[in-house]
Amino acid sequence: MSLDAVLAKIDADLDPAVARLLDLLRIPSISTDPAFASDCDAAADWLVADLTGLGFDASKRPTPGHPMVVAHYDGPGPHLLFYGHYDVQPVDPLDLWESAPFEPAIEDTAKGKVIRGRGSSDDKGQLMTFVEACRAWKSVHGTLPCKITLFFEGEEESGSPSLVPFMKDNADELSADIALICDTGLFGEETPAIVTQLRGLLGEEMTITGPSLDLHSGMYGGIAMNPVRVLTKILGGLHDDDGRVQVPGFYDGIPELSNAQKASWDDLGFSDEGFLGEVGLGKPAGETGRSGLEMIWSRPTAEVNGIIGGYTGDGFKTVLPSKASAKVSFRLVEGQDPHHLREKFRAWVEAQLPSDCKIEWTGHGASAAGIMDTSHPAFEKAKAALSDEWPRPAAFVGCGGSIPIAGHFKTILGMDALLAGFGKDDDAIHSPNEKYDLSSFHKGIRSWARILDAVT
Repeated sequence: MSLDAVLAKIDADLDPAVARLLDLLRIPSISTDPAFASDCDAAADWLVADLTGLGFDASKRPTPGHPMVVAHYDGPGPHLLFYGHYDVQPVDPLDLWESAPFEPAIEDTAKGKVIRGRGSSDDKGQLMTFVEACRAWKSVHGTLPCKITLFFEGEEESGSPSLVPFMKDNADELSADIALICDTGLFGEETPAIVTQLRGLLGEEMTITGPSLDLHSGMYGGIAMNPVRVLTKILGGLHDDDGRVQVPGFYDGIPELSNAQKASWDDLGFSDEGFLGEVGLGKPAGETGRSGLEMIWSRPTAEVNGIIGGYTGDGFKTVLPSKASAKVSFRLVEGQDPHHLREKFRAWVEAQLPSDCKIEWTGHGASAAGIMDTSHPAFEKAKAALSDEWPRPAAFVGCGGSIPIAGHFKTILGMDALLAGFGKDDDAIHSPNEKYDLSSFHKGIRSWARILDAVT
């Protein structure tokens, strides 16, 4: 069979595939720091050169920020678009790394060999699984099985400021039958997963001002309003004793999971206690009566991410602060409009302000949840292909995080996205000592080859 020959080629050429990934990982393409702008350019150039060598019509496209890489291969059958990002997170704190973050290497661990280095899992290693699958396929057959567009971003880790304008300006070129995204992970150690729903994200920062300057708590305490007191009272009322968010209308329009979906997730054998135990906790703190996977994948949240107010240095200072601020984020699900929720949250907070206090707001993003149409035939075909590669059958799962690009593909380009990745929970993405299991890289390449065979 043609697929068997491709899989054999992948196995035989694993060492040079790893060597290419290590070359890409050596480029410190940190998108958030202007000092690394030339390195982001270098990573884009590396990809263009590699893809051109594979027979793609590849180019580096300028944006107001870091460049995009777009590559096309004209073939028969369906048109697939594969998205990934070549930029990486900063490496701080550097002293917690056990090896240099941009001197990647293969390491032996108690669980097997890993590729160690910044970007190994998020997202260069995942990105290259698809590229290497294309390389093997073309090496065996002299061509690719269908029309393929590759779309690689350089600003994903810095908020993607150039992404939406670029997609709108190039919508005709980027439109395809379906998008493929490899920026997710396995469920557990051996269960491949296709993400079919993503939570949206809304960020709000508020600063409450009371007195015009910091006050001595002995002279003014009791008579003057303390903005920290106001802030903490409001935040303390954000949830009730059952973990439900108290912003009026917060849950309006949210659908319940179907019985079939609940049963499917129950079959995954997720343990609330085991999941929380890995981070020193033991009892779920979300909505009473909801399973752990429901809380993470299909229910909305409101979380306080930071509070600032008063004296926070060493020692003690009896100050009544002039200002107090907080950062609050919401993970959103189907049925919730982030812009309407922003209005509701601000109105709820402002209604609780004393007359002596004023508030300033800063919004930080507003993206809706993404729900994939699994009736598209590619989903079941990809699920079967992944099941053939991994020890356990593939599953349709949710994702507690937010991947806005999936929603942009739908709203801007009118196509669904199929998200399949091979990262693991212990990959330490965004943290020191990031790694990608060598088996994830190897089987990820094989997985994409199987998916290409199945959907074309």
